[in-house]
Amino acid sequence: MVGAVFLPAVQRLISGIVGANRHCHMGFALKPIIVLLMLILAYPASAAQLTIELDHSRTTWHTADLLKHPAAQTVQIVDDVSYKRNMTYRAVPLAALLPGLQAQNHVQAVALDGFAAELAAAPLLQQSGAQAWLAVEDPAQPWPPLATGKPSAGPFYLVWTQPQASRISPEQWPFQISTIKQLKTVAERFPALLPDPALAVDDPINQGFALFQKNCLACHRLNGAGDAQVGPDLNLPYSPTEYFGSDFLKRYIRDPQSLRHWPQAKMPAFAASVLPEADLELLVGYLKHMATRKTDPHL
Repeated sequence: MVGAVFLPAVQRLISGIVGANRHCHMGFALKPIIVLLMLILAYPASAAQLTIELDHSRTTWHTADLLKHPAAQTVQIVDDVSYKRNMTYRAVPLAALLPGLQAQNHVQAVALDGFAAELAAAPLLQQSGAQAWLAVEDPAQPWPPLATGKPSAGPFYLVWTQPQASRISPEQWPFQISTIKQLKTVAERFPALLPDPALAVDDPINQGFALFQKNCLACHRLNGAGDAQVGPDLNLPYSPTEYFGSDFLKRYIRDPQSLRHWPQAKMPAFAASVLPEADLELLVGYLKHMATRKTDPHL
């Protein structure tokens, strides 16, 4: 991916240097520069790397190493979330890349554009039902662009087989991943997201908080809390529950493009198969509750 961006520029630079050299006597001085630039060109454009940071280890994986990983295999993905069609990938079971991670742990997958998917470890470690895979883009067989003028989902993409078995959300399919790191839970890192502590653990508001983490926190902050850099804050200065009618807010979450259509829109639709009506009610309930618990991090 890096090579795809920089190599054309390097080639133009070399052409300019060579052209200038034809009209001056700087050939001797420019030869080392040209040699250096040619070495850059020779460096594999596919030299993408993925960093995995766990509590007791830090590993950097390169594309070639992952493609020849002993556990790598070809997987068929039905109705891929990002490509909206069936796709075939060379992929490694994500659990094989997360040694020592426990089901109660938490990880974050960070994409090149700042998208930060918050992921409970338990689904990532499953060996049956919904299973997580790290798809690896082979530079010899690059994936198609996500849209006209856009890059592909590579070089690394978290995909799922049988996602319906665990109601895997679209936000749990991060693409263009650069880092996967083990972190403390969202509640521990961002107390400004927490509902009223007087509420019971199984209170509907707390259930809505769990759904917010799964479906919204990858793109949105709330009360300034979170690592996402994609969408707007969902409580400051106003909660969407304060400027959307309840029915329209639910319609917007279901299918953002049905209410607001613009070419650069990024928010995906949340079908009932992923976010059932009862869960949508819980999510909106959490947002309404948090509208009464605004905390401005700048004050």
